[in-house]
Amino acid sequence: MDNTKYKLLLVDDDEDILEFLSYNLKREGFQLFTAKNGIEAIELAKKELPHLIVMDVMMPKMDGITAVEEIRKISSLDETLIIFLTARSEDYSQIAGFGAGADDYISKPIKPKVLVSRISAFLRRSTKQESPNVIEIKNLTINQEKFKVTLGGKEIILPRKEFKLLRLLASTPNKVFTRDEIFTKVWGDDVVVGDRTIDVHVRKIREKIGDDFIKTIKGIGYKLEEK
Repeated sequence: MDNTKYKLLLVDDDEDILEFLSYNLKREGFQLFTAKNGIEAIELAKKELPHLIVMDVMMPKMDGITAVEEIRKISSLDETLIIFLTARSEDYSQIAGFGAGADDYISKPIKPKVLVSRISAFLRRSTKQESPNVIEIKNLTINQEKFKVTLGGKEIILPRKEFKLLRLLASTPNKVFTRDEIFTKVWGDDVVVGDRTIDVHVRKIREKIGDDFIKTIKGIGYKLEEK
């Protein structure tokens, strides 16, 4: 993979961590920008439009979770991937992070090779999913142009909303989509639906494709697993 075409934004208030990770990411060829707090991160993200942001959680002036919530309001950064880098307790940080709009979560300390590997995997997956006409996961195929779903070669009939929900989850496998995010992207901001609407639609999809694909992340939302 040609890393030189990708812009990364690394955000951490610890200068030693920033310098250490920056050195290793630059050595891999990435175009790298750095910030020391959430306020700097937002301004730099708006200016440089990075493909991926690695964001520390605990920082002065503005923490990472607040910064990500603000970044997710900026339309020009809709396609930017965000990975949280934190040493806080896993349960709290994951829930707060995914709620803010993070795509993944890495605990400190982390070896540079592992970080590079995770970043490269995310960027490869993102590149493959720049509006593909057909999404294939396991034996499930989703044809976006024809609004057609097949499972093991057999066509599965899904109403439009169920299709849109499945397509959304499949667009980024393993990403946890929050309930608010699903409401917005499947039903739209102006549509008022009950709290159980998503659950009912997921249940109906599972009845048709089985329970192995869509996983419930309690208190947060849903994800579609690749493996």
